[in-house]
Amino acid sequence: MKRALLIVGMAAALMMAWSMGRVQGQQAQASKVVFASPDQAKFTEVGKGSSMAPIWGDSNREAHATFTKFEPGFDAGMHTHTNDVWLVVIKGAYLYKDDAGEKRVGPGDFIRVPGGHKHWSGGDKKEGALFYEEGSGKFDLIPAK
Repeated sequence: MKRALLIVGMAAALMMAWSMGRVQGQQAQASKVVFASPDQAKFTEVGKGSSMAPIWGDSNREAHATFTKFEPGFDAGMHTHTNDVWLVVIKGAYLYKDDAGEKRVGPGDFIRVPGGHKHWSGGDKKEGALFYEEGSGKFDLIPAK
């Protein structure tokens, strides 16, 4: 019993230390003014037909913001993300589909996709999509089974 309490206590202490470090990192970032324009962004291909340009954070490791482009007709297939993703479309249309139906997310529109939620996404067939994206943690795309 004492050993179990010790293990639970250590796990709780580690989680608190990790959370405090993450919050402190976010607070340091939050104290800076960030301006970004997709016209000057440096996009890097992250998969055939999609590219990202960092704004803040590191999408490969942590909470982040990026400008993301989907080429015309891009199809990400059915998938999930580990972390929540929020996006606002700037140009074109982000196409979204889940069990509840389809959405065409156009310029100025917002969508939030909770982590673990199975969905399909893609770009408009003629214009593709350019959008601002924030993630609550590392970006990933896990193909659905």
